[in-house]
Amino acid sequence: MTKMKEENLIGITVNQAGFEYDIHSLVKAFYPAQDVKVFTENEKEESSGPGLPDLHIHFTKEAVLLTLIAGEGATASFGGKKVDIAEDMPRPEVKNRLKQLLYQTLSEHTGKNLPWGTLTGIRPTKIPMTMLEEGRTEEEIMAYMKETYLLSDEKRNLAIQIAKRERELLRTLHYEEGYSLYIGIPFCPTTCLYCSFTSFPIVSWKKRIDEYLDALDKEIAFTAELYKDKVLDTIYIGGGTPTTLEACELTRLFASIKKSFDLTHLKEFTVEAGRADSITPDKLHVLKEAGVTRISVNPQTMKQETLDLIGRKHTVAQVKEAFLMAREAGFTNINMDLILGLPGESAADVQNTMEQIKKLDPDSLTVHSLAVKRASRLSQWIEENGISMLNNTDETMQITARGAEELNMIPYYLYRQKNMSGNFENVGYAREGKFGIYNILIMEEKQTIVALGAGSITKRVFPDGRIERCDNVKDVNLYIEKIDEMIERKRKLLS
Repeated sequence: MTKMKEENLIGITVNQAGFEYDIHSLVKAFYPAQDVKVFTENEKEESSGPGLPDLHIHFTKEAVLLTLIAGEGATASFGGKKVDIAEDMPRPEVKNRLKQLLYQTLSEHTGKNLPWGTLTGIRPTKIPMTMLEEGRTEEEIMAYMKETYLLSDEKRNLAIQIAKRERELLRTLHYEEGYSLYIGIPFCPTTCLYCSFTSFPIVSWKKRIDEYLDALDKEIAFTAELYKDKVLDTIYIGGGTPTTLEACELTRLFASIKKSFDLTHLKEFTVEAGRADSITPDKLHVLKEAGVTRISVNPQTMKQETLDLIGRKHTVAQVKEAFLMAREAGFTNINMDLILGLPGESAADVQNTMEQIKKLDPDSLTVHSLAVKRASRLSQWIEENGISMLNNTDETMQITARGAEELNMIPYYLYRQKNMSGNFENVGYAREGKFGIYNILIMEEKQTIVALGAGSITKRVFPDGRIERCDNVKDVNLYIEKIDEMIERKRKLLS
């Protein structure tokens, strides 16, 4: 370990294995700029860096004891707390009590309150959704989420309202006899600073696009035949940036879809048009002719300096042009994506972005809190410039929430990721009738989603709620070469 990392380390010692992930995730939420390591007592321990607390967690049969040591030598201060447990207590209950203890200790020490309390998972709406399905009242759910997970009133209310809305929308879908389809186009004009998805610069792959589409054709034909007796509810073409394909290549892809699948009962057909520099009138015409019902035009921000910094090689003016072009092509359900917490952006910048978005008048808005992924170039940028440059706050979240309300939108889906700026969330807002059904399905895991293309992940949902998955290889060359193996993986999972 380098000296820099030692100075930046928060060390946690625990005498019982099994809860390391939960401990790490919660401590990291309080200390996003620090390295957090959890050691069991038989491992080599490393002390926390200067000014950072050492944490010691000790399990007995009757209690969990937590000691926080701040400072060194004669100036060191000790804080101790405990929570009662029982030897026969179910693991989830022990975990919740441990996290409550850890949260209360760190909240007192740092003066911070996390809006999502002890929740570190990516699907906060699963809790209220399950409880609604059990027939619990809204008041019971509110009380449970506060007592068990220490959520703020605002986040509890947001999660419950979205869960209720999702439940109504999902009632129209075919769970067991239906499925949804994802098709991945893993190419982009350039790779953005924050991106960790499977994406490759289109310029380097032009010569293999036809071979990639050949492989996709095989996967499409296989899936259509295997699931010919099931109802296809939604299609989502994402990436990457699908519109990096030429109009003729998009035409070929849509022809393959139309030839193979029964689209009679399709409720939603989304294409992630994405980057303004990849959108042309010809491509929009192809999408419209193919029956696409929903597209995204994603600025992420309307501040030109930020677009330049994050590697999006287009202008704010091009975003506006692409959006108006899509309206002229006849699209009546256009989403726009924004990211909060981008490097150097202030609340005033977010307000300016929202004002420009409101003038365009999209049908839905997806607001992402920047998530720092190890695989992205952003990790290196933070090492060089510091995490304090990523400024997402309750104020910026409120700016976008108010803007969405002024556009007559309501929140309809919600998810969280690890290492999110400000420990906030991603929220989808939309007008009535313009909700992204696929977005809800991918979060709530209620229906099988068959995913095609390099780097895609198929999830089969069984009648008992069990979920199994299979992955396609991420490397485009390997995907093309091993397409028959990818198909066999699906056959084993889906048959």
